Amino acid sequence: MSADFWAGYISGAAGILIGNPLDLIKVRLQASSQSVTSTPSNYASQFSSAGILIRGATAPILGYGALNALLFVTYNRTSDLLNTSERGLPPNLWTTWVAGAIGGLATWVISTPTELVKCRAQISSSPIASSNWGITKEILRTEGFRGLYFGGVVTALRDSIGYGFYFWSYELSTRLMMAKISDNFPKQQSTGQEAAKVLLCGGLAGVVTWASIFPLDVIKTRVQTQVLGRHAENTPLIQDVTPEPLQQRRLSATEIARNAYRNEGPNVFFRGLAVCSIRAFIVNAAQWAVYEWIMQELDPARRALKSEDIPP
Repeated sequence: MSADFWAGYISGAAGILIGNPLDLIKVRLQASSQSVTSTPSNYASQFSSAGILIRGATAPILGYGALNALLFVTYNRTSDLLNTSERGLPPNLWTTWVAGAIGGLATWVISTPTELVKCRAQISSSPIASSNWGITKEILRTEGFRGLYFGGVVTALRDSIGYGFYFWSYELSTRLMMAKISDNFPKQQSTGQEAAKVLLCGGLAGVVTWASIFPLDVIKTRVQTQVLGRHAENTPLIQDVTPEPLQQRRLSATEIARNAYRNEGPNVFFRGLAVCSIRAFIVNAAQWAVYEWIMQELDPARRALKSEDIPP
């Protein structure tokens, strides 16, 4: 396996471990059809026990590690193909966005079932029903393998757009940060400054990414957490939407978006964005730091390049 595969896999798993508690709050805020005020007590009420902090984390740890590996490998290979700049020069920002979008689209095969299981586990009030493996078995039993890819279109659209901005914003902020450091410390760049740059740029990339696709993520969450056969009043995703006493069919992404806007207003598409932005900064700062560190350890050429840029 290549260095970027392992760097992507390990950094992805690390990001999930760090960010799962805040991701749990984000999903519950998105899935709820009722307005939730952003107070500490309301956020704290999302955790009824210590075990809930890692609810839904198993599937993402296994899946997102593989997803992140596939993302970085696809991005790096696509970027090499699209980049026409001379060797050693930074890539064009447009090709960076396109390579990121292609990388995000490639992750669809992993992200859709992973997100489906994770979201259903996180909104479940029953510890038994929230088992990742239990949810997966139930989906396979009732809907077959195809059921694991429910909501795949909106997930693919979210990932493609989001990861385009992810790599674009990281590359742009890195260039701006390097220019700032070079102006202020032309001969004193250190490993500490390099680490600070990676942490800050990684965190900013995460925030920009989620801000760009958050409405799509709200729709995706509501699409994927629909469960047939539940009473409408007990299913927050479809409250006051279907006239039937039992939900007879799942709503499409377009229907979900239209009904959410009609019943809850435009603010519904940004519910949970504050929590998500905090999580995105922390997780992606750590994730990029882990990725860059592992790449330097496993890729001799990259380590040599860094040693030329940073004096001892």
